[in-house]
Amino acid sequence: MATASAVAAPPGEPVAAPAPVPELDLDRYLGTWYQLAAVPQHFNLACARDTRATYALDPQGNISVYNRCTTWANTVNDITGTATINDRETGAQLHVSFPGVPTQDRLDGPTNYIVTALGPDYSWALVTDPSRISGFVLSREPALDAQQWNRIRAAIETAGQNTCSYLTSPTTGGRGDIAPLCST
Repeated sequence: MATASAVAAPPGEPVAAPAPVPELDLDRYLGTWYQLAAVPQHFNLACARDTRATYALDPQGNISVYNRCTTWANTVNDITGTATINDRETGAQLHVSFPGVPTQDRLDGPTNYIVTALGPDYSWALVTDPSRISGFVLSREPALDAQQWNRIRAAIETAGQNTCSYLTSPTTGGRGDIAPLCST
């Protein structure tokens, strides 16, 4: 497990943001991703299962974001937004905005989405933010094998987060339970 010292800084000094992957191939990253685990956030508490994000290029050259899930009432909850790349060196630090969502409705803004780890074949991704408050395990498929989960747990710790903060996300064709990632 990650310890506090993994992200600790001297008193009064800011903690450095997690490192992005060295290079994000946007063409390979675009498409649909299943959320297989996440640090619970207010905006995803309505989601009971089958949470997905679909990324595509929009006409302005930004990334369109379409998030969708099935709610506890068995209805669809979805939202559309835009992502802009803030880091041209790696392409892995972005600002994601959603119109009408307080604090997230500006098209440009500070980084709030960092791809910190990727499977070598882009089969999975780990995403967090500069303060490590959020976290998402994304996969191209609704299920991962044990070796992939072990790599993801190690990536979470490398990013300075605790695997127990991540809860599995029920996905049709994958896990059906909600459990801390440290116990699975």
